[in-house]
Amino acid sequence: MFDVLGKQTASMYTRDGMRLDADIYRPDADGEFPVLLMRQPYGRAIASTVVYAHPTWYAAHGYIVVIQDVRGRGTSQGEFKLFANEIADGEDTVNWAASLPGSNGQVGMYGFSYQGMTQLYAAIAQPPALKTICPSMIGYDLYTDWAYEGGAFCLQTNLAWAIQLATETARLRGDKEKYQALFTASRNLPLNNPEILQKLAPESFYHEWVTRPQADPYWQALSPKTHFQGVDLPMLHIGGWFDTYLRGTLHLYQDMAARATTPQHLLVGPWAHIPWGRKVGEVDFGVNAVSPVDEVQVRWFDYFLKGIDTGLLDELPVSLFEMGSNMWTYFPIIPISNQKTYFLSTTGLASIREDSGTLIPSPHYPLSPEGTSPIPNPPDVLVHDPWRPVPSVGGHGAIPAGVFERSHIDCRSDVLTYTSAPLIADLHLLGGAIVEIVCSADQPSYDLCAVLSQVYPDGKVYNFTQGYLHCPDGMNHTTRRIQLQTTCIRIPQGNSLRLSLSAACYPAYAMNSGNSPVLDSDSLFHAQIITISVTCRDNNSSQILLPITQESE
Repeated sequence: MFDVLGKQTASMYTRDGMRLDADIYRPDADGEFPVLLMRQPYGRAIASTVVYAHPTWYAAHGYIVVIQDVRGRGTSQGEFKLFANEIADGEDTVNWAASLPGSNGQVGMYGFSYQGMTQLYAAIAQPPALKTICPSMIGYDLYTDWAYEGGAFCLQTNLAWAIQLATETARLRGDKEKYQALFTASRNLPLNNPEILQKLAPESFYHEWVTRPQADPYWQALSPKTHFQGVDLPMLHIGGWFDTYLRGTLHLYQDMAARATTPQHLLVGPWAHIPWGRKVGEVDFGVNAVSPVDEVQVRWFDYFLKGIDTGLLDELPVSLFEMGSNMWTYFPIIPISNQKTYFLSTTGLASIREDSGTLIPSPHYPLSPEGTSPIPNPPDVLVHDPWRPVPSVGGHGAIPAGVFERSHIDCRSDVLTYTSAPLIADLHLLGGAIVEIVCSADQPSYDLCAVLSQVYPDGKVYNFTQGYLHCPDGMNHTTRRIQLQTTCIRIPQGNSLRLSLSAACYPAYAMNSGNSPVLDSDSLFHAQIITISVTCRDNNSSQILLPITQESE
């Protein structure tokens, strides 16, 4: 360990003449050291300490640590435009950092969220000094991994983030009136009246994102995925089971693991986007859930930037936290789980009685005799009222995210619940569950939210994964396929599985008006009541496909 010199502030100039400012932390020792670079838009003094150790901790391990304000943020010059300048500016910054006094010319990058994205954009330019990156909680494809899920706009996270960035922009411009108005809005999101953002921050990315509900060339041009084909760097990929951007982390890892010639490691904890601790929502996952990321990153950088054999490559590259057992599990690759089917069965009262809707495992499902019609059952009817939409509670798309007791949600009449018998043995799940629902609606468009929970013997219900789907051709009777967030969990013997279905998960996702998303006060005014019929016994039965690593029955 080294003593650390006091923080130094330094500047560089981009190829188009913009000054970018950074704080530099150095070991108090002679010699040359590798550089760890973080580029972020929130004020460099923060340095992502909401999830990482302070830069002085990394400097004490023998690194020059550079925390830079990206263009137009903090004290750096220029106009901030979301992701637009990060390839060229990232390349220029890596080259500058490699040439700092005391640098050995080797640069690694770390950071999460936007700071994870700046790593991907810098890597696209392939500056020779950039030897490795540790991207955490990122959007590889900005449309599917960040802005939209299942075709539905991720309202709460995107609006909250847009207001956060706009508030900081107002502060940097010295506009106290706008700053105070936006700060107030951030504490009480104008979910049904985001026109305040149009008035106070007309330049916000938000206005483009809400008007582009399809994966068009705009998203392709902006996404790292489009430009990443030539990148082949060692990467430590970091995610959380309740992170809203887990899809991006896994998509990047799977892409790189399939084609890269360099080591690719993956670490996924039980965390939400922030913080990375043992308690996620209302559940304490124990001491093993405390983030090991700082220690793992130092071992990673020691190997790839200092040439120290830390034993890292002798270990299995995939580290996944199994919730329930609250233990880390290790694999050579993400294993392909067996798929087990649970069929939905009902008396037609799944919105009224918890014992009306049931989940029946496929070997025990009472099929009709061959050649006869399916046993008739009334459909379950789900009525969505825009006056009182089903609220979002936890999961990966809401604020706050994580695990919460949701029996008060499941007893609503606009939520269908299907519950299994108590498990006769522990059930281990790893992967993304798929829910297939046979249904139709009385409006041109509707949404479906599927939440998987475990029901404890005392009646408490805790969510562990969920998914959301926008259905634009609502009046067709068809099978809807909802992809749920990837998870890793042990459900103990004696607990039951529950699927909860609703037509809203608000405000995590924009509510459906019956024709389009409710994204402003005008569309809210025109929102319709939506009636959805769910068929549980048909030639194509509604079902859940569970990713099971160990059979329970």
